[in-house]
Amino acid sequence: MMKKITDEIRKELNTLSDKDYKDFQKNLIPTVDSDTVIGVRTPALRKYAKELVKRSDIDGFLTDLPHAYFDENQLHAFIISEMKDYGKCIDAVVKFLPYVDNWATCDQLSPKVFKKHREELLKNIKIWLNSSKTYEIRFGIGMLMQYYLDEDFDIKYPEAVSKIRSDEYYINMMIAWYFATALAKQYDAIIPFIEKNALDKWTHNMTIRKANESFRVSPERKAYLKTLKRK
Repeated sequence: MMKKITDEIRKELNTLSDKDYKDFQKNLIPTVDSDTVIGVRTPALRKYAKELVKRSDIDGFLTDLPHAYFDENQLHAFIISEMKDYGKCIDAVVKFLPYVDNWATCDQLSPKVFKKHREELLKNIKIWLNSSKTYEIRFGIGMLMQYYLDEDFDIKYPEAVSKIRSDEYYINMMIAWYFATALAKQYDAIIPFIEKNALDKWTHNMTIRKANESFRVSPERKAYLKTLKRK
């Protein structure tokens, strides 16, 4: 059954392949073997995922890991993102994350049901932030950015992110993205992290750069941030 549904899905993905998009995608995901890219556009993957999540045999595909193709990982992320039962969804995320090997799949994994279960989600976020795996850390930071910079904001969250130290580009870029977004939403609480050099130099400067690219940060604050750039 597992092999049968995987073969069916793979056949459909190849039918949906777009050669121009395949060539375009290869340049965006350097950590992925280009031979594993089928080239299915995101809207088509999302539509297919909404159909598949309703199938009783979809677990056959979700447990058939690791997947052979990048597009299968993308589809997997979109299927999980459509799950309505929090318990099943978080279990699926935990099982899938160790196999995520690129920023695109990591960032596409965004379960809608998480929004209603933010308190329970924090337990898993803490585990992900302390992981040794690049994309588990990135995903944990991404969840803090998505769900805990508004009414559920707590200073302990940016404090936890600021303590992460890594040589991994895709972790440090997510840290910068997190703090740039936090500056837009919680400026008064976040600016001390920049003023006191709480981040490593590269991430600090990238945070300032991304904040200056944001339409949500005022010109006055952007001007001040530029004065805090480290040389």
